Amino acid sequence: MMTLAQHIAALATRIGQELKARVTPEHPGLARAWVCFGWVRGEVVIHAGHNVKKVMRLAPGKYRVVFADPMPDEHYCWLAFARNSDKTMKMAAARVSCDDKTVDDVELVCATPSGTLADSSEINVVVYR
Repeated sequence: MMTLAQHIAALATRIGQELKARVTPEHPGLARAWVCFGWVRGEVVIHAGHNVKKVMRLAPGKYRVVFADPMPDEHYCWLAFARNSDKTMKMAAARVSCDDKTVDDVELVCATPSGTLADSSEINVVVYR
């Protein structure tokens, strides 16, 4: 039979294991930045976001997402998709030149399936590092 002191020691050990295994804000599996925005009535509207200072429209279908806090380096992963309220299909993709992804921002394009750059009322971007 365990004594009270042994039970307390076992509980303290278990609590320590749980705290060690918990996900902290620095965990690489958590998004470092994310934003839901769109081109609505002639302007960029941010619907919701985290660690995004602003989104700029550079041209039809071309956007720059500026981070509030910079990434530690340029080796981050970002994913994006777009959709319209009118149910037309759009895609969000990376540009090819390396200068379009920095620690401060990332540029993306939104295009129709035929490759034509086009704005969308909803573009979702998630950044992991």
